[in-house]
Amino acid sequence: MVDATLPPPEPVDTQAAAAAAKEAREERLNAIVALTVAVLATFLGICKVKDDNIVQAMQQAQVDKLDYWAYYQARTIRADVAEQAATSLELAKASVPAAQAADYDKAIAGYRAKHADQLKKRDELRTLAEKAQSDYTALGKRDDQFDLSDALLAIAIALLAVTALTHLWWLFVVSMVPTVAGIVMGLAGLMNLPIHPNMLFKLLA
Repeated sequence: MVDATLPPPEPVDTQAAAAAAKEAREERLNAIVALTVAVLATFLGICKVKDDNIVQAMQQAQVDKLDYWAYYQARTIRADVAEQAATSLELAKASVPAAQAADYDKAIAGYRAKHADQLKKRDELRTLAEKAQSDYTALGKRDDQFDLSDALLAIAIALLAVTALTHLWWLFVVSMVPTVAGIVMGLAGLMNLPIHPNMLFKLLA
């Protein structure tokens, strides 16, 4: 038997419950979006500092390379001058008295030694210039990685902003694609990993 003293059950407001559940989902999505944006902003800041240091190192390597090649040319000129002087003295030696030949031989030996010394120093400068160029190229690849990371994360943050406005979970999932790719490229730049999609870099160049 039904106890007539019990109050009748209150009707369930299904619309209110659905609205509350939807609001809870939206709040949860907004919280995730906010946390993701905060993490990305922090990561971008770290990458920016490292990228700026790399750009400075690239500029220094470029300056060093130009200086080394300039000195290389100067050493080449000095070596040529010494060679020409030695040759001239050798030709002049044939027409001088035998008593003066020893002085010519000494001068010729000095110019020959200077010529060899200039060539040695020139080769050292070429090695330094080529190393500076190699360093510049390697640093340029890391700079490209940071540039691509910046672009991808900027796209990700834009998508996250739209997600916060529209409360669409599928858009949040889409935003994770550039997010993950941007973080991977940023880590590649920070850790000097050999990740360098050349086709994409050429497209963006």
